Parts: sequence; structure tokens; C-alpha cells
Amino acid sequence: MNISISQVDAFTDDPFKGNPAGVVILDEQKPSEWMASVAAEMNLSETAFLMRENAVFHLRWFTPRVEVELCGHATLATAHIIWEQGILKEAETAVFRTLAGELRAVKKDDWIEMDFPAFSYQELEPVSTLTDPVGGKPVNAYSTGENLMLVYESSDEIASLAPEMSLVANLPYQGVIATSRGDGKPYDFVSRYFAPRVGIPEDPVTGSAHSSLTPYWANILGKNELAAHQASEREGVLKVRLWDDRVFISGQAVTVFTGNLLA
Repeated sequence: MNISISQVDAFTDDPFKGNPAGVVILDEQKPSEWMASVAAEMNLSETAFLMRENAVFHLRWFTPRVEVELCGHATLATAHIIWEQGILKEAETAVFRTLAGELRAVKKDDWIEMDFPAFSYQELEPVSTLTDPVGGKPVNAYSTGENLMLVYESSDEIASLAPEMSLVANLPYQGVIATSRGDGKPYDFVSRYFAPRVGIPEDPVTGSAHSSLTPYWANILGKNELAAHQASEREGVLKVRLWDDRVFISGQAVTVFTGNLLA
């Protein structure tokens, strides 16, 4: 068995920054159990599995522990590989069929822009049972998609968070988005993302979280095009824009290695 596998650092143009994702290109469907085993072997926050069918690509994402419905950085990594390996021409649009519906990506010079759904958010009382596991003193709390979103006063507070991961994993959410305004140029807002419940203590850069962050900060800041920074240790940069019920998320990516799966 020879199956192409790559590791790509997404939302960065520097190797060993951003968020690493595995990208596996299949020529036939594989069992979910096999995909889960490969993702556990890769031990990255996400591994993407791609299979082409005529003009569209079937795309699935697995953490080391579970399959997820939506993943931004692994979609970016997959699109990067599609164009880098000449599977599509640079002017062609990548169309993905996923558990989250149809997603699209286009190449714009050194950036890739992805078309994602926009998530609504419902305000919650920032009670201690929700906030204490994450730390700091959030001023607002929201339920959005499968996540809890906590809003803080400053980017310094975001940087200093040290969540108690065992307690975060017990919260009734897939993950926790922590966010604040940026400190001015070049970033409009900053964030971090914690998801120990699905095997990701801290995700370096989380494209799908920006399906929630973009509508929120577009409303707060009164503009639809924003620059975002995910302030993890590896950190990453995103350009986002809100259009109706869609969020367009742009990022860069760099391939770290490409090889073959033999099992």
C-alpha cells in the first residue's frame, strides 16, 4: 500500500510555526477506524483525509481521538497540497464535501481563502463553573457552535491564561475560545483555543473558531474585514471577512514533509 501523506504548517509562511496538520490523499474510501488509527499515529491536532470524486473532493478530519465536523487549518493544509502537487490548477476552485456541508477554497497569490459558515452566538452568564477552569476574568461568555467563547479585556490576559485542562475537558463543550481585542495594528482581535475534550489541550491556530470570532468582532468593531492573531506558542495569522452568513478565512501554509503510508 502506497498512500501519499504530508505534514503542512497552516496559517503561517514559516516552517515549524502555525498549526501542523496531516493530509492523506486516498484513491479509494477507507474505513473510519483506519482513518482514526492514522490520525492517532500522526498525533497532530488534526489529520485530513481527501478523496476526489469527479469535480469535488470528499474531506474528513480526525483528531488523535475523534472525528470532527469542521476544521479550518486542516482544510487550509489540504487546499495547499492540492495546488502544490498540481491536483488542481491555481485558477481552479477546490470544492469540498464535508460533515459541515460544502466548503470552497481559492488561491490568491501566496494566500488561500476558504469559504466557511458563520456561527451565531448566544450570551451566557459568565458563572464560575464555566470560567474558573479557563482562568482570568472574562467579561462576557457565549455559546457558539460546539464551543464556549469567553471574552476578556486585553490581549495580555489572553496570553497569561493557564487553563486547568482536566476541568476544561469536563465542560459541556467541544472546546473553549478565549478572545480579546487586539492592541491595535496589525491585529483587530486575538484568541486562543483549548479542546482537551477531543484530545487537543491547546490548538495552535484554529480556523473553525473564526467562524464564531469573525461575526462577533465584526459586530463589536463595526467592520467586516479583520486581521486576527492566534496567540499560542506557535502562533498564527489569519485574514477574515464576513459576508452574509459566510466567513471567508485566509491563511498561508508551508509543507514540512511528504511521504508514503505503508500500512
